[in-house]
Amino acid sequence: MYRHVPVLFALLLAPLAVFAQSTRTEYLRGFDRNGDGRVSEAEYVAWMSRGFQRMDRNGDGVLETAELPGERGRPITLKNFQDNLRHEFHKLDRHHHGHLDARELTAPPG
Repeated sequence: MYRHVPVLFALLLAPLAVFAQSTRTEYLRGFDRNGDGRVSEAEYVAWMSRGFQRMDRNGDGVLETAELPGERGRPITLKNFQDNLRHEFHKLDRHHHGHLDARELTAPPG
């Protein structure tokens, strides 16, 4: 149903890859809104949702086909997108402690 979601994630993550070339700690700071040195699920979802919101030109909470890269794929809601982000967060949280440290945040999804 959401075949284009991995492509959408890749496109949204591409600008972050440039940022990630700095130190892991600097990369973590972008996500870490409360400054505790780790990234919660809520912080991860909020940071990563910014790309969705930039692409949602009409602000209706749905990326329509015309708003998707290459104007391909099925529409996706912000809720579905964020559900996928939560799933990705838990894959990155390899220690299962409910937050991401700098190493986990910068590790490739497994």
